[in-house]
Amino acid sequence: MTILIKAAQFFLSLSLLIIIHEMGHFIFARIFKCRVEKFYLFFDAGFSLFKTKKGETEYGIGWLPLGGYVKIAGMIDESMDREQMKKTPQPWEFRSKKTYQRLLIMVGGVLMNFIAALVIYIGVLFTWGEEYLPAENAKFGIDASETAEEIGFRDGDKILSVDNMPIDDFYDIVPTIVLEKAENVQVERNGKKTDVWIGENDIAVMMKTKNLIGLRVPFKIVVDAFAKESPAKEAGMLKGDEILKVNGKEFQYYDQFVAELKENKEDEITFTVLRDGVTHDIPLRLTDDGMMGISWQNNFSEHFEFKTIEYGFWESIPAGIAKGYETSVDYLKQFKLIFNRKTKGYESLGGFITIGSIFPSQWNWHAFWNMTAFLSIILAIMNILPIPALDGGHVMFVLYEMITGRKPNEKFLEYAQIIGLVLLLMLVLYANLNDVLRLFNK
Repeated sequence: MTILIKAAQFFLSLSLLIIIHEMGHFIFARIFKCRVEKFYLFFDAGFSLFKTKKGETEYGIGWLPLGGYVKIAGMIDESMDREQMKKTPQPWEFRSKKTYQRLLIMVGGVLMNFIAALVIYIGVLFTWGEEYLPAENAKFGIDASETAEEIGFRDGDKILSVDNMPIDDFYDIVPTIVLEKAENVQVERNGKKTDVWIGENDIAVMMKTKNLIGLRVPFKIVVDAFAKESPAKEAGMLKGDEILKVNGKEFQYYDQFVAELKENKEDEITFTVLRDGVTHDIPLRLTDDGMMGISWQNNFSEHFEFKTIEYGFWESIPAGIAKGYETSVDYLKQFKLIFNRKTKGYESLGGFITIGSIFPSQWNWHAFWNMTAFLSIILAIMNILPIPALDGGHVMFVLYEMITGRKPNEKFLEYAQIIGLVLLLMLVLYANLNDVLRLFNK
């Protein structure tokens, strides 16, 4: 069920963004009186799932969910319509329009995606405001993963600043370290201030690590549900049991409990639980990866003071624009890391599984619209890259014509389109192969 909910959110978000993007091309094409022959959500290679014709345009839904397109007459695009290009140019064709008109038609999709992201952010801030955890309110410090410990962090570290610059939002700490290529992080450890030094190799590792650091939370586990294969359930543990000890040891923080399980994952261990006011000792053997097969709820609001900034309608407009701008800048910084041989960001590329997994496991409109705005910015930036077959490739050739006064040969444009499509297909295959490999390496 969780996978279906994530997939449904991803599919809806992707569909909305594709329609918005293609609508940008469509609007400018119609403004400049270009004939739009097709407007499709997804690709209709061979056949379409649905189609209808209104006026001169066929509207439809394809079966291949790798994007969408508008087929503008007289333009070399995904359709590779060579027959049309052999005919004499007509006034209503793309190739007959002035350079600035063709330029606007091509940037229309990217422009619409940026505008959509800003509008969504404005709406999100007006409706829900902005909730975050001030870094200073992470009063128990951090829960450092094994990777974080290898870099130099420790459980309980209270992060004070990054490169001596305070970070307001706790969840901005890791992105700031990675995107700004921070050299050191100032932490309070055992009451003393110390530096954790960050190297380029550390940045590369951090980019590949999920949940590098988390919030350290007090230990309290009350069994809420069991997994299908649950050693705890088989041993006699019941819903509502509160775990007090493991092998007679008490714990102050949850990470200490996890460490104890890892140390004893191959042995039989004894859990002391509180049930209806009476303690019970329950011996059991964990799974090979040190799991008990239970779930529980941990209410962060009991331990941490979150802060919410509320926006009126007029206040939400500049705040939403600022958020869209900051998100775009951060993504461009992240994009640069992909091509850095030292950070090896390309190894972190993900496909549909990665994108789908960032949506919440329960339907949440707040999270959905935040993710849709973010994906809209990604779609805009990716499409403006100067790669043939993308909008940026067409823009590059139009700019060349505007600067030199010479129009690229149509045969050259055709070959460039083919090369661009092949490159894009290879990139999609590479990203999704990364997803598959990650699944097998879990």
